[in-house]
Amino acid sequence: MRMYEAMFESIGPRGWWPGRTRFEVCVGAILTQNTAWRNVKRAIANLKAARALNPVSMRDMDADALAELIRPSGYYNVKRRRLKNFVSMLFDDFGGSLDRLFALPAPELRVKLLSVNGIGMETADSITLYAAKKPVFVADAYTRRIGGRHGLFSPDADYETMRLYFTRRLPEDVALLNEYHALIVAVGNRHCGTTPDCEECPLKVFPRY
Repeated sequence: MRMYEAMFESIGPRGWWPGRTRFEVCVGAILTQNTAWRNVKRAIANLKAARALNPVSMRDMDADALAELIRPSGYYNVKRRRLKNFVSMLFDDFGGSLDRLFALPAPELRVKLLSVNGIGMETADSITLYAAKKPVFVADAYTRRIGGRHGLFSPDADYETMRLYFTRRLPEDVALLNEYHALIVAVGNRHCGTTPDCEECPLKVFPRY
């Protein structure tokens, strides 16, 4: 928690995840794989303009038309399939209802999301935390880099190792877990690139390895 407090004091609340609806958060979590958020914002704007940012429209939309709308996010043909797979699961298993999907307990929801072709652990956890508002820790490349540099785990730790490291040390508090991940992303963006810039980093007081 000391790292969290240092980041929060320096950076303040992040208000993450940006998205007006739960479905928009789900779509954003899928589109942000392997691309910058600014590109996802452009794709989301296209979907909104086409009135396609809802489960029914996305299910019924021609696959090529969907791919064109999300082109700014990169790998658009791959991500088109992932979005279609997600909405297919939503309708096949839950009648198209996010309420029914998100009524699952967090561990069951995570398993269900991971069963969707193209949804990996980070995406599943992002949807579980930010859209379903259930207490899971989201790890990412910044988590690995920051945690590795500060000796929390190996610099090449796998996703589950990182997730469990924080899960075992933090309370099951959705707001805190939300903010913690967002702060890690902010510190990673500002200070912990491939070449670290530690001078103004709020974590510079903690040992580095």
